[in-house]
Amino acid sequence: MSEMERDTPARVVEVARAPGWLTGLSVAGVVLSLGALVWAFGLQNHLTVAEGKLATANSANSALSDRLQETNDRLRAQGQTLGQSVGLTQKQLEDKSTQLIAAQHVAAATTAKLEREQQATVQQVASVKTDVSSVKTDVGGVKTDVASTQADLAETKTQLTRVMGDAGVMSGLIATNHDELEQLKHKGDRNYYEFVVSKGDTPKVVGTIKLGLKKVDVKKSKFTLNVSSDDKNIEKKDKNLNEPIQFYSGKTPMLFEIVVNSVNKNQVVGYLSTPKNAPGPIALP
Repeated sequence: MSEMERDTPARVVEVARAPGWLTGLSVAGVVLSLGALVWAFGLQNHLTVAEGKLATANSANSALSDRLQETNDRLRAQGQTLGQSVGLTQKQLEDKSTQLIAAQHVAAATTAKLEREQQATVQQVASVKTDVSSVKTDVGGVKTDVASTQADLAETKTQLTRVMGDAGVMSGLIATNHDELEQLKHKGDRNYYEFVVSKGDTPKVVGTIKLGLKKVDVKKSKFTLNVSSDDKNIEKKDKNLNEPIQFYSGKTPMLFEIVVNSVNKNQVVGYLSTPKNAPGPIALP
């Protein structure tokens, strides 16, 4: 066997082994190539997604930029308006400050005037108090006089009475003396004419009538009078002291009353009472 023949199996083995190794290399290459393709594909997908997100982000940024610009414009406009408002408010504040200062001056002047007037009023009040004190003293005296007068009036009223007249008519209040007659005059309810008639004298004119004394009885306090009224003579016989002697007189008959308060020798003293609307005596020229 030649040397070539002895080496042939070894070579065949080497030759046979060579394709396996190469085959392993090829498989590894294929796997690597496939892995590269998968990685490239995945990377491509990531890039596509990233590009999409970037585009979205760019769009959002653009919209945000537009909004920001609009906001800036609006703020700028508002700033101008605010500036104008602030300027107007400042002017108003200055005007208001001027008005307040003027009002303070007026108030100060008014306060000073009021203080002067108050001082004058205090002085007047002090003067009035002095006058009032003096008046109080006078009023105290007047009150005393009034109280005394009221007491006198109360006493007089208890003395004044109403009695039935000789004509059967209830008389008014009857006075029994001069002081009571003055009180009746003060009341002003009727007209009163005082008289003094003496026996034997010419009939005396009293008011609108005439009176003549015919008879006097001092012991019994009686008297007889002739009364001339409306061209008629009326005899009032045996009348008593303080007795209302009644008769009617005038075109429209009204009740007249004669009251004698004092009976003396050949003389009587009393008064004639007539209604307030009765004719009065004719005034002599």
